[in-house]
Amino acid sequence: MTASLQEAFQKASSLPEAVQELLAQELLEEIEWESRWDETLAGSQSLLDRLTAKAMREYRDGKTEAKGFDEL
Repeated sequence: MTASLQEAFQKASSLPEAVQELLAQELLEEIEWESRWDETLAGSQSLLDRLTAKAMREYRDGKTEAKGFDEL
């Protein structure tokens, strides 16, 4: 555990129980979301590879044009 996480838990331990429960639920939800996001990215790598290859082919074939963010 990192020092900053230990510090956060130490400070949280002095809060009222109801606030501790809210913090715990938020942290658990965030950990779950991060886990699902990592799984999603891992499962989509082959699709991302294919899309990258297609974009590079289109670029090499001159089928793309440079645009700024305000032109998209």
